[in-house]
Amino acid sequence: MALEKQDLQDIKGVVEDAVEKAVNPYFQAIQNDFASTHEQLDRIDKRLDHIEKFLLEEHRRRIEKLEDQVKNLWDALAIK
Repeated sequence: MALEKQDLQDIKGVVEDAVEKAVNPYFQAIQNDFASTHEQLDRIDKRLDHIEKFLLEEHRRRIEKLEDQVKNLWDALAIK
């Protein structure tokens, strides 16, 4: 028994409905997970940027302090 054009269209409709009902919820869940993960990664990235800026500023201050101490040491040694 050969399939007619209408039979193929009916099969196509059934398959499309099955895919929509079975696959789309999973696809939507994956998209939601991705969006949630992306938001979390953005927050982590911003926090790490804040930490990086803090550490760079702290190191800058420490280096300046050391430079001042070395200068004072050189000045003290130059007096003797």
